[in-house]
Amino acid sequence: MTRNLLKFLPLAAAAIAPMLAQTPAAVAPLSESVSRGITTRDPSSVVECKGEYWMFYTGRGIPSYHSKDLTTWEPGPPVFTAPPEWAAQAVPENRRMGYWAPDVKKVGSRYLLYYSISSMGSRTSAIALATNPTLDPKDPAFHWTDQGPVVQSNVSDKQNFNTIDPAVFEDSDHSLWLVFGSYWSGIKLIQLDPKTGKRIAPDSPISSLAYHDRIEASYLARHDGYYYLFVNWGTCCQGLKSTYNIRVGRSKKITGPYIDKAGVDMLHDGGTLFLDAQGPLFGPGHASILKAKGREWFTSDYEGDTRMSGKATFAIMPLHWTPDGWPEAEVVDK
Repeated sequence: MTRNLLKFLPLAAAAIAPMLAQTPAAVAPLSESVSRGITTRDPSSVVECKGEYWMFYTGRGIPSYHSKDLTTWEPGPPVFTAPPEWAAQAVPENRRMGYWAPDVKKVGSRYLLYYSISSMGSRTSAIALATNPTLDPKDPAFHWTDQGPVVQSNVSDKQNFNTIDPAVFEDSDHSLWLVFGSYWSGIKLIQLDPKTGKRIAPDSPISSLAYHDRIEASYLARHDGYYYLFVNWGTCCQGLKSTYNIRVGRSKKITGPYIDKAGVDMLHDGGTLFLDAQGPLFGPGHASILKAKGREWFTSDYEGDTRMSGKATFAIMPLHWTPDGWPEAEVVDK
């Protein structure tokens, strides 16, 4: 509930973030700073289309940024200029098109973008899907089609979860999965139909993966035979006072159990600290991994950057793996 209340407040700021961002000339190269100098919260995975990288984030209509080199980012168009027809009935309290924590992935010939709609202090929430054959606004085929809700929650749910913060994962066998959840009973997992991008069945199993009293922003990755679950602990949306930090555990099965370095199950407050405040950067959140330029990168936001007057920033940093198979992010900022 705390997260829902806090997250609603910065939507107006997120909508005008492109106007507040640093100019391209002020952005340091990746070798000197992980911060990209643009104000974002809850960034999606970064995906490539026609030689450009795209990222979407929390805000009115789901705003976007794009880049040719991962260093300098420019504003792109929002996904929505009008609310989906079903949204007012599903989440009556969401009246400003403030949609949260999108994630995007190319599956087949389409880009699948998952996003969440919620209301202040409530589990009345929905994760929905929008699709597009291209991310290039100049392409005649460019058009976002809303496919409607994928999974929903409300106050009467016996499972006591919240359907926000989606992250989509495609396995090596091309099966498709969606991990999500915030506070309440924690992080959940459902399987999707790769042909539609929707849940494989309305009553398909929902797996519980992780729990903490302040948990959200999950993300799945695979490396050398293990599935890795990244989650956020702490609070967001308070700038330099945000306590967000990223935790990780791993499993041989996608449905868990996910165990941290100390051998603790993430369903029982387990989670090895992966990324925390460092130097001028506070409150890392919303993990993702990108393969580009011949290597792996870790992307996230930081809820506050002292060099940007405490505003949130989008971050890209090199990702390494230890000999025993645990991820490490390289933050050069001091």
